[in-house]
Amino acid sequence: MTYDLAVWEGEPPLDDIQAGSVYDELYERYLESEDVAVPPSARIERYVEALIERYPEDSHDGYKSPWASPPLISEASGPMVYLLMSYSQAEEVSEYAAQLARSHELVCFDPQGEDLRP
Repeated sequence: MTYDLAVWEGEPPLDDIQAGSVYDELYERYLESEDVAVPPSARIERYVEALIERYPEDSHDGYKSPWASPPLISEASGPMVYLLMSYSQAEEVSEYAAQLARSHELVCFDPQGEDLRP
């Protein structure tokens, strides 16, 4: 079981409803579409690199990576990245991911709860 977050570039949505609409549009355009692969934006790449620096993708020496689908950058397309993390580590990792998104001036959205992560 995984806990998922969507992070994207753009104006901060006014509320959870608007965020859900933006999420749906971006997900369909960048992650569901198989027409053309879009490389991740530089800002999304920097964000993913910072996540990996704190939470590496490979498990080693008793460390269990929280990422359910490495490499993490493969879940990024254009201005969006979809993060899948193990449920057992979701509380800690998602909190850091949301804080990091804010510091990178990115939007962080919880698609399960259909709400913005503060």
